Amino acid sequence: MSLTNKNILLGIGGGIAAYKSAELVRRLKERGANVRVIMSQSAQAFITPLTLQALSGNPLAIDLLDPAAEAAMGHIELARWADLVIIAPATANLLARLNAGMADELITTTCLATHAPVIVCPAMNQQMYLNLTTQENLSHLQRKGVPIWGPDSGSQACGEIGPGRMLEANDIANRASDFFAPQPFENVNLLLTAGPTREAIDPVRYISNHSSGKMGFALAQAASEMGAKVTLVSGPVNLSTPLGVTRIDVDSAAEMHAAVMQHVNHQDIFIGCAAVADYRIANIATRKLKKSSSDTMTLDLVKNPDILASVANLTPKPFTVGFAAETQDVVHYAKDKLMRKKLDMIAANDVSQPELGFNADNNALCVIWDDGQQMLPTTDKYTLAKQLLSLIADKRLNE
Repeated sequence: MSLTNKNILLGIGGGIAAYKSAELVRRLKERGANVRVIMSQSAQAFITPLTLQALSGNPLAIDLLDPAAEAAMGHIELARWADLVIIAPATANLLARLNAGMADELITTTCLATHAPVIVCPAMNQQMYLNLTTQENLSHLQRKGVPIWGPDSGSQACGEIGPGRMLEANDIANRASDFFAPQPFENVNLLLTAGPTREAIDPVRYISNHSSGKMGFALAQAASEMGAKVTLVSGPVNLSTPLGVTRIDVDSAAEMHAAVMQHVNHQDIFIGCAAVADYRIANIATRKLKKSSSDTMTLDLVKNPDILASVANLTPKPFTVGFAAETQDVVHYAKDKLMRKKLDMIAANDVSQPELGFNADNNALCVIWDDGQQMLPTTDKYTLAKQLLSLIADKRLNE
């Protein structure tokens, strides 16, 4: 996608990931953007203003009150000029100041003064990222309408491993391009399920699975960014609700089925991404079951309602997409599920590979429809979600 004639203001916080910002300027300009850069005072300890000025082709702004700016108010000039503001890296300190609405330095003041969308790309030590205060700041920014891009997870400059790596420059530039792209799901209502279900045994025990909900939440985020009005029915997960998404929390498969059937009317697309338990306990104990002298315990199970089949058999029905998490003969079982449940499309993945599927940050999908299929190779789940949704948009339009 092109960024031709788009004015992008890049704010650079004071973290080691600032070295990636030089590459980001290049990638944005390659796509046709006009790029101007503002830096925090601490960012200059990691990368020089001269480097960024040479790459952007524009003078840099560092001081809140710049005597060389019009009326000595450079932040107002830049705020008016920008079509999009990207803060990369967005350090823990910068996120806290943005969330608090502080206006005592250039980056945060410009963000307060602009009508342009503001994007933040977090980058920090993994413990700082996981700190409750940082997570609360990110959640508050999301609720205020600030999209959060990243972070990635992996090895860090400090030697630790975990979440907190800033997205790569090319990824950020691609997302910026997508931000201005035509919205393929504009005026489209999309309902999806995500995460596991829990089937109670007694008041303290349950049967569940290893689903983290990451793939479903990535789909919800990507669909919302592509213009859809998204309703997300989620099992119990530890994930933040994507910006602009309506979330309904459930526990059991029966609750998920009821929520889906309550909201499926007037939906254009349904994606069943949740790992729904096939069976539930026939008789849930009202009190905690006590250990007996026997070495075994028998639990009677009964089938849960089939959410995918229920939606696919509606008249009229939404464009219905299922997921198949398999450990062997992935394509064979997925094709059988596609035909048996009368789905429009199915996305199959091999969860026997520990680096893919449940709990992993990456995944790969074989997407199958009635007269074709396409392999989506291993990548992060957000990128994979965008690819799958693009396929859905294409196939739905060509029904």
